[in-house]
Amino acid sequence: MIRPYKGVLPTIPESCYVDQSAQVIGDVVLGEDASIWMNCTIRGDVHMIRIGRNSNIQDNSVMHGMLGKWPVIVGEDVTVGHTVTLHGCVVEDRCLIGMGVIVLNGARIGHDSIIAAGTLIPEGTVVEPGSLWMGAPGKFRRYLTEEEKASILTYRTNYLGYKEQYLKEMGR
Repeated sequence: MIRPYKGVLPTIPESCYVDQSAQVIGDVVLGEDASIWMNCTIRGDVHMIRIGRNSNIQDNSVMHGMLGKWPVIVGEDVTVGHTVTLHGCVVEDRCLIGMGVIVLNGARIGHDSIIAAGTLIPEGTVVEPGSLWMGAPGKFRRYLTEEEKASILTYRTNYLGYKEQYLKEMGR
C-alpha cells in the first residue's frame, strides 16, 4: 500500500517495483529501478526516507527515522536483505546489508561494505568504507577484497532482474 501522511505522498518512479503487500508511507523517495519487496514497511511519517537508484529492500524489512533528528538514507546499488531494520541511519552506495541486521540511529555504513547477517550496529557507529562487520554488537572484522566489493553488485543485478520480471507480469 502506498499512502500519504500529512499530505505528503511517496515519490515512486515508474521503473520501480513496490510489492502490493509493502507499506510505503509519507516522505519517501525512491530512485530509478529501486525495488521494495513483500511485507516491507517504509515509514516516512516522522522523518524522510530516501532509497537510491538500483537498490533493493527485501522481504519483511523495516525503515523508520527519529522525529526531527535521524532520517533513513540508503544509497545507490544497495542490497538490504530479508528482515532488516534500518532506523535513523545512513547506508552509503554499494553495500550489502545481510539478513536480520539491525542498524540504529545515527549510524553510518560506509560505501562498499558488507554487514553480515544477524549483526547489530549500535547507535552512532561509523563503519569505514570497504569494511566487513559482524556480531552483536557489530565489530570490524577486516577490509574487503576488491573481489568481495565487486560481488556486492551481483545481488543488485539479480534483484534488477527480479524487478523486471515482476513488472512484466504486472503488465508494465
